[in-house]
Amino acid sequence: MEINYQEMLFQFLGGLGIFLFGIKYMGDGLQSAAGDRLKDILDRFTTNPFMGVLAGLLVTVLIQSSSGTTALTVGLVSAGFMTLRQAIGVIMGANIGTTVTAFIIGIDVGAYALPIIALGAFCIFFFKKKAITSFGQVAFGFGSLFFGLELMSGGMKPLRSLEAFHDLTVSMASNPILGVLVGTIFTVIVQSSSATIGILQELFSQDAISLNAALPVLFGDNIGTTITAVLASLGASIAARRAAFVHVLFNLIGTVIFLILLIPFTYLITYLQDTLSLNPAMTIAFAHGTFNITNTIIQFPFIFALAWLVTKLIPGEDKYIDTKPQHLNPTLIEHSPSIALGQAKEELKRMGEFTVNGLDEAFQYLSLGEKKHAENALQYESGINNLDKKITNYLLEISAKPLSVKERDEFSNIADSIRDMERIGDHMENIVELVDFKINKKVNLSNDATNELKEMYEFTLATLKTAYSAFFENDVEKAKEVLSRENEIDKMERVLRKKHIMRLNERQCSGDAGIVFVDIISNLERIADHSVNIAETILTVETN
Repeated sequence: MEINYQEMLFQFLGGLGIFLFGIKYMGDGLQSAAGDRLKDILDRFTTNPFMGVLAGLLVTVLIQSSSGTTALTVGLVSAGFMTLRQAIGVIMGANIGTTVTAFIIGIDVGAYALPIIALGAFCIFFFKKKAITSFGQVAFGFGSLFFGLELMSGGMKPLRSLEAFHDLTVSMASNPILGVLVGTIFTVIVQSSSATIGILQELFSQDAISLNAALPVLFGDNIGTTITAVLASLGASIAARRAAFVHVLFNLIGTVIFLILLIPFTYLITYLQDTLSLNPAMTIAFAHGTFNITNTIIQFPFIFALAWLVTKLIPGEDKYIDTKPQHLNPTLIEHSPSIALGQAKEELKRMGEFTVNGLDEAFQYLSLGEKKHAENALQYESGINNLDKKITNYLLEISAKPLSVKERDEFSNIADSIRDMERIGDHMENIVELVDFKINKKVNLSNDATNELKEMYEFTLATLKTAYSAFFENDVEKAKEVLSRENEIDKMERVLRKKHIMRLNERQCSGDAGIVFVDIISNLERIADHSVNIAETILTVETN
């Protein structure tokens, strides 16, 4: 029988595309149902490596992507919400969580793929309730996954009669390292281990590949899936790059171990297949699950050693910013609300330090154009948002306790200042985005414009620092100084706007340069306004 290579290729690629879409859409539906809880799960439940494994497993099951979980973890490490050791536990859990997809594929419901897609589409298009549309997304993705598999299966059937493919599988069976390379390269190209495992399950189901050849390919699939985390870490902090490299190292070590034990491992999978009467797809799923669970059990006791090794392999001193609360002790709320209020103010002081440091990094980014300063500024901004949420929740618990009139005033001042500091963080982020625009559009500011921005920035930052001193030291004179400084900043903004309009008219600056300049001084002026709001709380107390 003559093979139609074009039809085979088109059917396989089309099926692969639908499969990948199904995986993503199912993950998006699960993620939509989970809401914003994914980052909270990783943030709250990674206090120790074992909890990190469980958190990584759960999040991966929810988003159906170990690569996605690892990329999310790299982001949290980069933002200072997670340490390298905590991240290693999450990565191990993600590797276990990704095996769920293979077990789903092992339950052969391909004959019902189209009705499941129809059910999902019906829920998406005819219901407005979020829970039902999220279920529809999951069902549509689930059906698409199996429909894609059916198409891929049809496209791969002729492979059994291809002599070149037969020779390749024989070579992989006799040379496991070749199988590992094939699995790694294919997963790097597709960027989804679930897809490559699914293809492997279909090939094994059609007797197109033997178990001896399939298992090394499976090991390679696990190495290839680490490429997403590596890509996510490019240009990120040293800690983030280390977290990504741990993922690579973890799967490499696991592959070496299992290649050494390949013969007994093959016997074990064959025994499970015969004893449990597993279908071929489920056999590969069990092999995948056994590999990742055993690999985690073997390497879990060596988390500290992995962290040490990766630190040596990727040297350098990382600027780690601890953005988690340090003073919010929940037991104090019940026993001593007044002391708890003092602790909230101490945490607010850290939030204020984040705004000052973040603004400094934002201006360094403007002056030098180095990406690391933008990353540091955004890391501080993430910390500000995190402390905003944590301190506010802490204050809500304190508000339910009996407080004196003076403590109520202090409570109000802290609550008001939190909002102002959070807005300062937003303006800081705006400045970073404006500098991004300046760099991407290759916008050049004149020397006069650069010097004027520096002058206004330094004056604004000094005003903000004075406002914090007034607030935390309860200094009325400094509070009054902030008010007078803010008037000067307002005048400065008006004067600088006029000067820049003159430069535009004289064609010394481009229109894009005008946008950047005016928006930056506008953000600096708003920061000064929030500085006044913080300082005025002291004057209000004095008046009362």
